[in-house]
Amino acid sequence: MPLPDPAALARRQPLDRLRGDGDDSGLRRSLGLWQLTMISVGATLGTGIFVVLGEAVPKAGPAVVVSFVLAGFTALFSALSYAELAGAIPVAGSSYTYAYATLGEFVAWVCGWCLILEYGVSVAAVAVGWGQYVNEFLDGTIGVTLPAALSAPPGDGGVVNVAALAVVVLALAFLLGGARESARANTVMVCVKIAALLLFCGIGVTGFRSANFADFAPYGVSGISAAAGTLFFSYIGFDAASTAGEEARDARRDLPRAIILSLGLVTALYVLVALVAVGARPWRLFAGSEASLAGITRDLTGQDVWPVLLSLGAVVAIASVVLTVLYGQTRILFAMSRDGLMPRVFSRVHAASGTPRAGTLLVGAFCGLLAAVVPLGQLADATSIGTLFAFGLVNVAVVVLRRIRPGMRRTFRVPLSPVLPAAGLGLCLWLMTSLSPVTWLVFGCWMILGLVVYFGYGVRHSRLAADPPPEKK
Repeated sequence: MPLPDPAALARRQPLDRLRGDGDDSGLRRSLGLWQLTMISVGATLGTGIFVVLGEAVPKAGPAVVVSFVLAGFTALFSALSYAELAGAIPVAGSSYTYAYATLGEFVAWVCGWCLILEYGVSVAAVAVGWGQYVNEFLDGTIGVTLPAALSAPPGDGGVVNVAALAVVVLALAFLLGGARESARANTVMVCVKIAALLLFCGIGVTGFRSANFADFAPYGVSGISAAAGTLFFSYIGFDAASTAGEEARDARRDLPRAIILSLGLVTALYVLVALVAVGARPWRLFAGSEASLAGITRDLTGQDVWPVLLSLGAVVAIASVVLTVLYGQTRILFAMSRDGLMPRVFSRVHAASGTPRAGTLLVGAFCGLLAAVVPLGQLADATSIGTLFAFGLVNVAVVVLRRIRPGMRRTFRVPLSPVLPAAGLGLCLWLMTSLSPVTWLVFGCWMILGLVVYFGYGVRHSRLAADPPPEKK
């Protein structure tokens, strides 16, 4: 197929048009600062500490605590850039929309394609670990567990992960009811999972042994960065909040605040729980466990009641992550579809619920299938690389927007720009290099597929191609 004019690849969405789209989208503005912060926390706090701890500790040893700090520090630089852009361009689409307004259509497409990987695979990765805690809960209450064939994907000893599919369907049911109703359910679930983590810390500290930190970094800096790369996908929650730009009552004021507040809260909890967990169990015993916290609690107390309560909290926590990340995925596709780069079905808003119902059903079906058949470790790393790439672009976008629109209204400004955005970009690239060759291969194949979709569909259906801004007519 013939390649388009290079000028077409660099065309930008006018900011006035983006704001107009946000006002006329049909989505309901019903979310305040509290709900936005809870969406961000809900999308972040869960899998990274309840499930992926078992994947990360064998890579870094006790230094996994440093890995959490490193991943959080990397996320902070990007979060500052997100906060500035969310206040300046308060519409759906998150970093995809920010890139479209600053770096041009082709870069925006690449960013959006990475976000599809980030969100879609993240939903599946989180759902995979849900079944482990469901089994912990069932075993402690009624003495039965789901058979391995129905609680693990192929390659992990199972046939199909029915539990993972079930939690995606549950989240889908909430989302179809509307953003406000989903936000209320998420807020309740966030409170439950914070209580569960604090419960674990209260029990875990009784078994804390400083000797468990003796061989602090057995694999050196490379192990710490590898674990941080795996854990980074656990910090994407603030990105989910920024996708709610068209459903926030006062997006310019509340989105930047929600992004910074949620990241600070989540990072503090992650580091605290990781510190207690490694202090309570030798790091070599974490390998192969996707329900590490419940196991530690049982070992320390010798009772089933506390692990059951913790498992219940984890079941709720992971369901909350699935709900909010699935929400973010649907809004990314909503924005790309409205711009003509994805089929129109994803931007059709249902009149009764005020949500993109058809697009939500399609996304839920895809993520549910992925969760049912793909192992957790592969999903977590694939999510991380897509997240890091998109975050790197946001750090570039904030500098470009400062240059091309220096006088526009901003409710938050990244301090020390362009130094901090440059540091954020550098850290994202560094963590990407720490991921495995297999992850890079998957990412490369995904990007090749994205180029086929863009040049085969997106570039020919682009709204900017059919209706360019007035100055270019």
